[in-house]
Amino acid sequence: MEPIIPIDILLVEDNPTDAELALRSLRVHHLKNHIEWVKDGAAALDFLFCQGAYAARNGCGMPKLVLLDLRLPKVDGLEVLQRMRADERTHLIPVVVMTSSTEERDIVTSYELGANSFVSKPVAFDEFARVVEELGLYWLLVNSPPPPPPQMN
Repeated sequence: MEPIIPIDILLVEDNPTDAELALRSLRVHHLKNHIEWVKDGAAALDFLFCQGAYAARNGCGMPKLVLLDLRLPKVDGLEVLQRMRADERTHLIPVVVMTSSTEERDIVTSYELGANSFVSKPVAFDEFARVVEELGLYWLLVNSPPPPPPQMN
């Protein structure tokens, strides 16, 4: 069994450019201590539920925050959110939907499924970096996180 590594952020993003910008912004502001980047919804679910490629991962290392894109390969972000909220081990983890969508139905559905926040990705690099920084600062330093989830078997 792998040692428990506390994960601050699970970044679920299929666009490498957006992921690198987010990682860079978090690193510059010292918010990238422990971050896991996965490139599709199936990998996000595998990570969260310690299955597939992450079967050996200790389930106690749940993220403090999930930054979730909606338009993902394999399993879309709304399904990831729905499955997280349906499981007692992950239902309290804060989820920020961070997507290029500005469609009202995506916003409404995200909140109906239990998103804690919905953020449309800015196009400009500086604005994108500022948004990621503010999200990290708020969710990791200002917000009081939920208690740890029950241990996974």
